[in-house]
Amino acid sequence: MPDGFGLSNLPYGAIRRDRASPPRLCVRLHEEAIEVAAIAGDLDVDRALVDAPNLDRLLSAPPATWAVLREALRARLADEVPAHARIPLAGAIPCLPFSVADYVDFYSSIEHATNLGRMFRPDAEPLPPNWRHVPIGYHGRSGTVVVSGTPIRRPSGQLPRPDGPVFAPTERLDLELELGFVTGGPPASLGEPLPIDEAAERIFGFVLVNDWSARDIQRWEYVPLGPFLGKSFATSISAWVVPREALEPYRLAGPEQQPPPLPYLRRREPWSLDIALEIELNGATISRTSAAGLYWSVVQQLTHAASNGALVRPGDLYASGTISGPVSGSEGSLIELTHNGDRPLTIAGEERTFLLDGDRVVLRGTAGDVALGEVAGRVVAA
Repeated sequence: MPDGFGLSNLPYGAIRRDRASPPRLCVRLHEEAIEVAAIAGDLDVDRALVDAPNLDRLLSAPPATWAVLREALRARLADEVPAHARIPLAGAIPCLPFSVADYVDFYSSIEHATNLGRMFRPDAEPLPPNWRHVPIGYHGRSGTVVVSGTPIRRPSGQLPRPDGPVFAPTERLDLELELGFVTGGPPASLGEPLPIDEAAERIFGFVLVNDWSARDIQRWEYVPLGPFLGKSFATSISAWVVPREALEPYRLAGPEQQPPPLPYLRRREPWSLDIALEIELNGATISRTSAAGLYWSVVQQLTHAASNGALVRPGDLYASGTISGPVSGSEGSLIELTHNGDRPLTIAGEERTFLLDGDRVVLRGTAGDVALGEVAGRVVAA
């Protein structure tokens, strides 16, 4: 059975052979990482772009260069790869695949937004009045984005109590199943919006994202300015960045948008992605869903983020927000799966609501014969 990491994928990552070795830019081919600089002499590309510890230099190159390199890699890796370029993934150490410049998190799943609205505003319209008009988002902290496998320390913050708040470790630590993308290419000038017809070209590739949330800290602090300490303590991403071109065969039209978006957000091409997603908690699969139903597509997300003239830079990370589906068991967070803790899950005979110390969370994604790998993290005590 295909593993999702063949020539139709070739995702990029930063890999150390062992703890004594520096990270090197690699592509993944099945269960090996191929150091790109080691085969650069066979590629029609500037060696300086790939003789590097991670993706940073390549992200700064023009998008046309990305396509040339990808085709050259596919042709070269169809033949035998020299032993000195190959790194067995068993025992290798993944690093953050790129230096995160800015981080934006959206709220793009209508099912997720509706679920939370019904939970917290049961007597009102679940969606905010602006939700169908604008891709809602917030700016997070790039400095706490970590690679898959990094332990997640339980954060502390202010927790509401009847007699006033206390400062203590969160009691409602949650996961969030998200799809992210990283941008590249030369930055535009400050103040220049990014037209929707040009947005896709600025997307280098895709990662899985777990934007961990401390729901009790978040609930207390988010009014009036939105997420802060309840979200900024850690965001995990997968170790492999899947090139945009690898997901081209899995583009869909996406859900109908009513009312129609304002002209600057109107889709000219289909840019929903048919990616199957799942959540595993301590070895048990607790949710299966798909990115295909995201109401706001990745190009709409990026276009809106830059619509006021904000810079789109190499290494910017944009995440979809929690992805949930329309049926029970397709929710992308524990707050939804357990209805804010009122309907516990049963895992290995134990009732569970929010995350406990020692829990291990794994998110996975696959589009046809292209795997996005996984993003994993274990919770450790405060």
